[in-house]
Amino acid sequence: MHSISKDHLSLERVKEIIHKKEKLELSQEAVQAIVKCREYLDRKMDDIGRPVYGVTTGFGSLYNVTIPKEDLSQLQHNLVMSHACGAGEKVRPEIVKLMLLLKAQSLSYGHSGAQLITVQRLIDMFNEDILPIVYQQGSLGASGDLAPLAHMVLPLIGLGEVLYKGEVRPSADVWKEKGWEPIRLQSKEGLALLNGTQFMSAHAIWSILKSMRLSRWADIIGAMSLDAYDGRIEPFLPLTHQLRPHQGQITTAARFMEILEGSELIRRPKEHVQDPYSFRCIPQVHGAVKDNINYVKSVIENEINSATDNPNIFPDEDMVISAGNFHGEPIAIPMDSLAIAMSELASISERRTYQLIHGLRGLPKYLVTEPGLNSGFMIPQYTAASIVSQNKGLCWPASCDSIPSSQGQEDHVSMGSNAATKLVRIVDNVETVLAIELFNAAQALDFRRPLRTSPLLENILADYRKQVPFIGTDTYMHPLIEKSIEFIRNDY
Repeated sequence: MHSISKDHLSLERVKEIIHKKEKLELSQEAVQAIVKCREYLDRKMDDIGRPVYGVTTGFGSLYNVTIPKEDLSQLQHNLVMSHACGAGEKVRPEIVKLMLLLKAQSLSYGHSGAQLITVQRLIDMFNEDILPIVYQQGSLGASGDLAPLAHMVLPLIGLGEVLYKGEVRPSADVWKEKGWEPIRLQSKEGLALLNGTQFMSAHAIWSILKSMRLSRWADIIGAMSLDAYDGRIEPFLPLTHQLRPHQGQITTAARFMEILEGSELIRRPKEHVQDPYSFRCIPQVHGAVKDNINYVKSVIENEINSATDNPNIFPDEDMVISAGNFHGEPIAIPMDSLAIAMSELASISERRTYQLIHGLRGLPKYLVTEPGLNSGFMIPQYTAASIVSQNKGLCWPASCDSIPSSQGQEDHVSMGSNAATKLVRIVDNVETVLAIELFNAAQALDFRRPLRTSPLLENILADYRKQVPFIGTDTYMHPLIEKSIEFIRNDY
């Protein structure tokens, strides 16, 4: 059980919550903060004496339209309905579940004005695996993730659809089964639900956690390729990296020394003086990716421990402040940066695959005993190259674009939602490219027998061979690439 509170929520803890399928509950501290804020706002409505954006007014460019008190609940209901204008592909369920967690966390700080029942219902949906149907397109990443968050919270008012027990159903039907009544939203509450960066942040969390795993695998697979290519260990010795002390570079070099400890291949005399950059510069490239992952991780952790809706309510200070905490720029730029970094991890991986099939250093062309009759591993490299090229197009930074909306009131937007969705696609692509390198590296190592690589890599290779066999003659390779992808979805 995870208790939602003001305590720092790390990405490692988020991973644990999701993987262990923990339930959520509100801490007493969070309950008190939510109730205190809501009660303050209710009292404030009686004597506020001035228009307050999103509380007593319309939204966006309609900020100057004052709404009568008796219509304030309908205003919030209309807001949620009218903003559910998503399009495109459905967001994968595991990311939607993260969105529910992050929205409950953000509302729990007591600066948003949500009702306790509203936050509790989000938690109930998380705990019961009742996952709203959300669409990838529609957010500008500025006034929060308006369209996708509207889809996420439609079920609160008895509308929209949810994925429940493997079936997409109207939320109203599931609510009846559960004995839940639709929530009557109060003043400001719809805005609290729709403003916020939870769509972007959930995609970022998913991408960072996967990037961390893939970074570890890139070192293992890169070391396997280095040994299979009869590469040199000198570029990984610590003396060089002391002269250029980037932490990721130092960590990568040390990791390769550990991975290759005890290898017969790495210790044998080399005829060649240097290796190509895709091997020799692994510490510099893999290291830069590690440093970027760590930076983006720190930014996203800061984001998910924040209140990102508008206006912000401060009961103790007796203030309601309309500002811009919903703007996605603080995480949009880092997500674009992570997309570039992960794309480079795939780029250097594809080059190592190319070197392995080139027929150099005693390896047969295309890693097959009878090239010509057999094409061998010719085309997996094509696939990797195609994916790397696709990543290059996807790496164009979404955050450098802005299209004004809401009659110019929202005149600069982050496009962070587009950065988020394409980041997920890039990270998926990187996984495939690394799996293809593993497919090739394992084949190449088998051509080095009877010499053996390190005990660590031999154990990994033995496990891999239980799923993917050595290829003697041409065969149908797509299923083997899929098995390779599945293999690196585990941690080593």
